Amino acid sequence: MSASAVPISQDRFAEAIADLPIGNLHAKAAELRNSIAHLVHSNEQLQPFADDGDRECADAIKENQEVMARMVVRIDLLRREVETRGLPWGEDEPAIVNGKSEQTDRDTTSMDVEVSSSQTSHHSRPFRTDAELAQRLQEQMDADIQDDDGVHL
Repeated sequence: MSASAVPISQDRFAEAIADLPIGNLHAKAAELRNSIAHLVHSNEQLQPFADDGDRECADAIKENQEVMARMVVRIDLLRREVETRGLPWGEDEPAIVNGKSEQTDRDTTSMDVEVSSSQTSHHSRPFRTDAELAQRLQEQMDADIQDDDGVHL
């Protein structure tokens, strides 16, 4: 992100999605999840260089984590908007509670789900709920703060 660009606030995002059709809300959530997956993959590729002392890679990882945290919040705002309209979140998917599918009651925290060929060319990725992603992201950010050797601007 450029130094002059400021991300839209949570309040403005919530206001902007208020009048969108349900399909657009789900599409935006899918887009955000896809972006998070790409950022996680990017961080995995950058991590070895950051571990070897590359400050630019470490800074990029930290920035990606901040962006992912905002995306997780936006997904939650989208969910709230759908539920405020009296509709279930993820009509096509079983509800996930504490890492278990309410429909099958099996553990979904590490379940591989098939992804359509338009999303990926040849492999599937593990499915994680929004809460699990937020928790994982917070743990990574906390670890970065503990490992930080000063303030970097």
